[in-house]
Amino acid sequence: MTLTQLRYAIEVADAGSITQAAKRLFIAQPSLSKAVSELEAEMGIAIFDRSSRGVTLTEEGTRFLSYARQVVEQADLLEAEYKGGTRVRRVFGVSAQHYAFVVNAFVRLVREHGASSYEFSLRESTTAGILDDVRVQRSELGILYRSHFNRDVISNAVRAAGLAFEPLFTATPHVFVSRDNPLADRASVTLADLRPYPRLSYDQGIHNSPYFAEELHITEPAEKSVVVTDRATLFNLLIGLGGYTISSGILSEALNGSQIVAVPLESDERMELGYVRRHDRPPSPIASRYLELLRGYVDAYRQGDHS
Repeated sequence: MTLTQLRYAIEVADAGSITQAAKRLFIAQPSLSKAVSELEAEMGIAIFDRSSRGVTLTEEGTRFLSYARQVVEQADLLEAEYKGGTRVRRVFGVSAQHYAFVVNAFVRLVREHGASSYEFSLRESTTAGILDDVRVQRSELGILYRSHFNRDVISNAVRAAGLAFEPLFTATPHVFVSRDNPLADRASVTLADLRPYPRLSYDQGIHNSPYFAEELHITEPAEKSVVVTDRATLFNLLIGLGGYTISSGILSEALNGSQIVAVPLESDERMELGYVRRHDRPPSPIASRYLELLRGYVDAYRQGDHS
């Protein structure tokens, strides 16, 4: 077993495809496939299940990769400390649904620690993708929500992934609309008020169950529905199509611009936003600082600072 083999296996897991991993690593696909196969033979395990659609980690492979990532990160630390290398070490990653406070806290964290010494990753992903990222340690934390509607399904999925859900705060649902939308000046809106407008939602991929939806009330009938795979496009369509999406109500003018407003939605539902982590690992010091920053931005918003 070599560090190179471990790096190869990690890249294959992150890419989900030997072909894509080979492109990222700038090596021939047969060479990469051979190196991974030799690693599996030496360890006596199957790290990946292979199919025509790509590769997925086996249960044993998930455990193996969690140790492999630690070995590689420690080797990088040794190189940086004693060889004067320039390799950037990865110390923190977070995967999340699309929330302004997640991005604001991440930016603040990067600025505090300095990009010259650390590598950070922020992945905006599907609900299932967030759970998988934390499960295989691509990210240390995952930010998502539970509601009355999806609580049982999300809680079961969290447990099945070997993770724990920790609440951060509870938000009342809001509708995001363009400032030019006729609903923008309303004190509140109902689900019936929304029916004439296009409903915008984020595609959850192969896990496109309503229980994994990023938006509340996704099972309500909609005369017009648009599903997107890019959240920036979703916000653009709020303006371009005069549509709406349902979320936490927390907006950042610096990130989302001044053309999107949040209008309270009359609903008995609540969004319990929180983070998931591996149940066998307490948050690292840098993760704890990130969570502190998250809470700070949420508190500032509630006090009327929407910057």
